[in-house]
Order: sequence, then C-alpha cells, then structure tokens
Amino acid sequence: MELRDLQIFQCVAKKGSISKAAVELNYVQSNVTARIKQLEQELRTPLFNRHKRGMSLTSEGRKMLEYASKILLDLQELKRVFLDSETPTGILNIGTVETVSSLPKILASYHKQFSNVDLSIQAGLTEDLVKDVIEFRLDGAFVTGPIKHPQIQQYDVCFEELVLVTRNQTFNLEEFSIEPFLVFSQGCGYRSKLEQWLKEEEIMPKRIMEFSVLETILSSVALGLGITLVPRSVVKHLAVDEKVYLHKIPEKHSIISTVFIHRKDTYITNSLQSFLQTIAAYEVNRSHSGQDK
Repeated sequence: MELRDLQIFQCVAKKGSISKAAVELNYVQSNVTARIKQLEQELRTPLFNRHKRGMSLTSEGRKMLEYASKILLDLQELKRVFLDSETPTGILNIGTVETVSSLPKILASYHKQFSNVDLSIQAGLTEDLVKDVIEFRLDGAFVTGPIKHPQIQQYDVCFEELVLVTRNQTFNLEEFSIEPFLVFSQGCGYRSKLEQWLKEEEIMPKRIMEFSVLETILSSVALGLGITLVPRSVVKHLAVDEKVYLHKIPEKHSIISTVFIHRKDTYITNSLQSFLQTIAAYEVNRSHSGQDK
C-alpha cells in the first residue's frame, strides 16, 4: 500500500465517482480503477458499493476513510514542520466572519512586513469556520467568540457592540411581530445573540429572512424591508447619512467578542506565528490609542 493509494481512495470517496476522481487527480480513469481494486484486494474487503449513480462507501470503507484521512493529514503536518523556513513564506489560509472591522488593518500590517506570504481569505459563518479549522482546511480564522472546544486555541482580537438597525427613527419591541428580521444563516454568532435576547423577552418575530452577504442585509434595511442586528462598527456610516437608525439593546446581549482561532495541536509555522504577533500588536496599538473595545 502506497500513500498515493490512500490519496486516490480518499478522492474517490469524496467525489463518489471514479471518473470525477480521475479528473480531480489528473489521472487516467483506468489507473484509478486499478488502484482501488488493488487496495480492496490487499485489504481483502470491498471498500465501495458500485451502483448506477456512482460509488458509495461500505461500512469498512468508512472505517478506512477515517484512517486514510488521519494518515494524510499527519503527512501534511510532517511536511510543514520540516519544510518551514525561518523567513515566513508560502500560503496562509485564513477564514473570517464578514463583519470583522479590524481585519483590513491586520492584513495590511501583515502584508507590509511579510510580503512573501500569500494570504488566502475565506469568508463564512462562525460555526462553519470553526469546523474548517478543526478539520485542517484553514490555518486559522476570525470568528465570534468565545469558542469552547478542546481542540481550539483562541486569542482576543476585539470587542464590539451589537445594535438593532431599522429604517425608522423610533423602535419598540412590538415591531418584532410586524417587521421581518434579516439575518445570516444558522451558525452566525450575531444571530445566536438575537435568538437568546428574543427568547428572554418571549418574543416571536413575524418572519426570518436569511441572507449570505452583509451589504445586502444593510441595503435591504435601508429600503425598509426589515430590521437586523449587527456590530455598530459596520453600520455607523449609514447611520451618519440617516439611511438607517441604530438602537441599543440590553448590554448582556449587545457585547460580542471577535477571536482568532487555530487548532491547539497544529504545528505553528513561522507564517502563522508572525500572523499571531501581528494580531497581538494590533490589540496593543488599539488599547494605547484608547479605542473602545
């Protein structure tokens, strides 16, 4: 059994098709088929169910995928440890929720100091980003905290105030039963705060409308489609122009933290270590400048 066999097996398992795996790996289809058959013969058990729609894992195949994935992840970690140079280089895969107002300054500062590192930024919801970090798809991520997970190490980045955003200058809780609420999908930290607050107030919103882009949510509120809950920092420019109005909510629900996370057991490359130092420097500068957290 070779590492290449495990890579082929993992790809077929994920794609559910020999032909799709062959395209992904840039292999001849017959070669992929032969490798899978050879692996099954070596292990003396079928790893896939073959059917018209493609291939699905048998119970033994699912067990094999767990082992194969772990071995291949360990191999990636091994390469990172031995190929890591003193000068930060390579690719740093970073995830972020969409509303981290401090992100541009952190990225600009990092790029200025370590221009040899290629930053790859992926936007998403907190729940999805935490999963991507745990499963090694991301080196780290800016998410809504705190995160309570045994495999996660987290660092404070900033604290922000959540505000209710409406088109009308005045607002009362009864309007929740009239106005649609515009939110991100489940897994968003701001939505979780909102749901906790409404549950405490024993209020049921008229309708929940889900969006995937912050700008669409804010534009929709400005046009009178509904109301939303977001950090003050990302919407204050609209409030200045009186396109929307901001309303305070109870403090126990309004303060939200942004943290940077990575796996506790991951090897900290020079690129990631430098990124952590950049975040720490930003936090120090933020404190010294007297900015509100």
